[in-house]
Amino acid sequence: MTGATPGVGSVGSMPAPVDLRSDTVTRPTPAMRAVMAAAEVGDDVYGEDPSVRELEEYAADLLGHEAAVFVPSGTMGNLVALRTSAGPGSEIVADADAHVVSYELGGLAALAGIQTRTVEGTAGLLEPAAIARSVRPPATAAAFHFVPTSVVALENTQVQSGGRVWPVDRIEAVRAITEGAGVALHCDGARLWNAAVALGVPPGRLGELFTTLSVCLSKGLGAPVGSLVVADAERARAAREWRKRLGGGMRQSGVLAAAGLYALRHHRDRLADDHRRAARLAEVLAEAAAGAVDPAAVETNMVLVEVPDAAAFVAAAARQAVLVSATGPRRVRIVTHLDVDDAAADRAAAVLAGLLGKGR
Repeated sequence: MTGATPGVGSVGSMPAPVDLRSDTVTRPTPAMRAVMAAAEVGDDVYGEDPSVRELEEYAADLLGHEAAVFVPSGTMGNLVALRTSAGPGSEIVADADAHVVSYELGGLAALAGIQTRTVEGTAGLLEPAAIARSVRPPATAAAFHFVPTSVVALENTQVQSGGRVWPVDRIEAVRAITEGAGVALHCDGARLWNAAVALGVPPGRLGELFTTLSVCLSKGLGAPVGSLVVADAERARAAREWRKRLGGGMRQSGVLAAAGLYALRHHRDRLADDHRRAARLAEVLAEAAAGAVDPAAVETNMVLVEVPDAAAFVAAAARQAVLVSATGPRRVRIVTHLDVDDAAADRAAAVLAGLLGKGR
């Protein structure tokens, strides 16, 4: 166990909460705080922060690209990365439930003049044939007054489907389509690290398939802040300009970069523990209420639970010091992470299974 353990200890007579709302709720470990305190810093807007440069170089090499740019958030990372390949009046093609489409406050349209064109996927994954039918290459689009497609965006892992993973061969099939059409391929890789661990492949095996990536440090890896835009050198220069334009230029940000670098070096392999705990939770909950959970759909660190009333279920769990999220009227999401050890996961499983049993 590398982080704080919400399931151990208590506040008064109530045990400390087991927080399974998201893997964004993690706190820096003592070792991470130590490297943050000792980080060498400079003015990153001038390109003079050595800790930021080290993080960017390490991440670019890890993902098989020329360069990376440290940005404050994944939402900014997606917008900046997509804007390096798509201009005003063009479109990106993405899944209808994609984070860039539904959960980033329309930033692509409001700030970059880019529209989205959506395709319905199955269990969070798009069929390559459906993408091929949806892409409108610039030359063809001009002839018929269509909006030209500039980018196809994939999300790996896919959050709305419960952390489902894009297999390498399916990404390769999409890459062949985008290359043939002359459009870019972007990865919203907020949890790409989880995908790599689940597939048993190096991150670079996934990263090399994309034109651009936005990858998070502050979710499963446990850093307090930050994401990276990863691309070729030319797009990285454009991303740095767009970061500044959006107000994301940071100064002595090496304190944050040091945490991200520590996370990449020390917290990637342990994601397998989160996946194991999520799988165990799914098994327990499926036994408690048939049909509430599909254990076979749990590929990484997320479990989706179907309940009669999600808001009531979340409230009842919170009364027993287990925090989960409602993601729809009848759907609850559980996310494991480095601040939840086996004992905490087992306690949460017992509480949630009890609630499921009562509700059926």
